Amino acid sequence: MHLLEALFLGLVQGLTEFLPISSSAHLRIVGVFLPSAEDPGAAFTAITQIGTEAAVVVFFWRDIVRIIKHWCLALVGRIPRNDPDARMGWLIIIGSIPIVLLGLLFQDQIETVFRSLWIVAIMLIVFGVLLGVADAVGAKRRKLQDLTVPHGVVYGFAQALALIPGVSRSGGTITAGLFMGYERAAAARYAFLLAIPAVFGSGFFQLVKSLDEPTVFSPGETLAATGVAFVVGLAVIAFFMKWISKKSFLPFVVYRILLGVTLLVLLGTGVIAA
Repeated sequence: MHLLEALFLGLVQGLTEFLPISSSAHLRIVGVFLPSAEDPGAAFTAITQIGTEAAVVVFFWRDIVRIIKHWCLALVGRIPRNDPDARMGWLIIIGSIPIVLLGLLFQDQIETVFRSLWIVAIMLIVFGVLLGVADAVGAKRRKLQDLTVPHGVVYGFAQALALIPGVSRSGGTITAGLFMGYERAAAARYAFLLAIPAVFGSGFFQLVKSLDEPTVFSPGETLAATGVAFVVGLAVIAFFMKWISKKSFLPFVVYRILLGVTLLVLLGTGVIAA
């Protein structure tokens, strides 16, 4: 992978990670049309997501510090265990369990079979339709403080579906939240906080694993892509949180369906290979 290709992929990662359109799907698709004409791979994707997740940490820094502090204080009995921020700490831990277990269980499929462009196209369309339905029928009455353990588990399994490119980490979790009656901003906020352990865990796991496989990625190019993803992602997350406070997810639904259909046509006509 050349430096310019890596920088472009970092830009794509930053632009698409927080929008419910699947950053992993876009990296997979865009890679086919670059001069190298190769799939960037699950390792490259996971590592560059460290950059966008670092943007989440910066954007929600005060929330994260408060949650960690209150969780620790509640753990040693300094504050009530039902403190909202302490509860949120536990809910993030509980919601992270499904993606850890399923990620380890299906690691080989994630890096191979699930990256088929046929699967990517179908997931873009199916979960685009589900997002549209959830946004239309969801009550949007529940706030983040209404989050329960069962709902946190549902969020967790929805996030785990994002192991398949095309589903979208934010899209899957936000869709689940909307179906359960949460406000758009509340569903997105928890989705972003929930992603922190999973993305950092996956990214650093792939980074360490790839150190023994130098042909998997070029460290310099991947670091550059990760940096670009961080800067762009920070701007996008600010835009997205303002957008969903006033507007619907319809533009993203339409975009997903159009992209999925276009991809199916290109695959069906032999323009690109799966």
